[in-house]
Amino acid sequence: MKKFSTHPWWYRVRLLFLVAMVAVAAGCSTVKFTYNHGDTLLYWWLNAYVDLDSDQSTWVKQDIDKLFLWHRQTQLRDYAGLLTNMQRQLAGNPTQADLLSDYRDIKARTELLAFKALPELADLAMSMRPDQIEQMQKKFNKNNEDFRHKYMSGDVEHQHKVRFDKSMDQFELWFGHFSRDQEAVLRRASDARPLDNEIWLQERKMRQQKIVALLRRVQQERLNKEQTMAAIHTLLRDFFDRFDAPERKAFFDAYVDSTSKYILTAIRLATPEQKAHAQKRMQGWINDFNALAAGR
Repeated sequence: MKKFSTHPWWYRVRLLFLVAMVAVAAGCSTVKFTYNHGDTLLYWWLNAYVDLDSDQSTWVKQDIDKLFLWHRQTQLRDYAGLLTNMQRQLAGNPTQADLLSDYRDIKARTELLAFKALPELADLAMSMRPDQIEQMQKKFNKNNEDFRHKYMSGDVEHQHKVRFDKSMDQFELWFGHFSRDQEAVLRRASDARPLDNEIWLQERKMRQQKIVALLRRVQQERLNKEQTMAAIHTLLRDFFDRFDAPERKAFFDAYVDSTSKYILTAIRLATPEQKAHAQKRMQGWINDFNALAAGR
């Protein structure tokens, strides 16, 4: 029985999407390099969570290779098309509705990848030993401590600044350098977003607990392949629909609304030179995705 790769399923199964779509954060010249080594990166990431044994490593590497082949052949031209649409929006006068549509498009592609990997995820869940599940829990705990240290230390002003600095790294990747006056406007728009890192931490821990509980249930009840796939499907659906959960919907709706307005602020205050920089960036990524899809 072959096994597959991936753990914090709702957000980490999208790692392959991120290798392709967000690895652009490394810059145009490295997209192809990053993607062409993405199978190794994905395996290393997985091994850090589970500590795969030699037998599992063989299965995992084979299935990662197959997933990358499917992804290269079927998804990358679509990503290029998505970026081309974003180029057209940037050349015109994009609205908040345009940005929210882009957000939904990216979410849909993330879901497609997650559910594509469902049979292999079930195989891996069925293969995991209790000590590997415990290893995953320890990794989750460490990640949560890192999150607390990075995003929850200091006062509210400090937390706002940390979040703003992170977003500016992304804006400057796309648009290049922003002036001090532009940064002041963006800082006000950033600070207008809801800031509650305790909620984000609670959500992380909730996902982690559900993942660990599912894995333990698979082991303890000796679920078969069909039962395991059904359980993972339910979990994935729950994670992807989390923004509509009654107890969180108001917070998440406000966050998505204010974040899209924040991004729109950056677009609208960008100079023609900054927008040209963004267009050039996107064209480089489009070219890379098309070349990768063609096997180059």
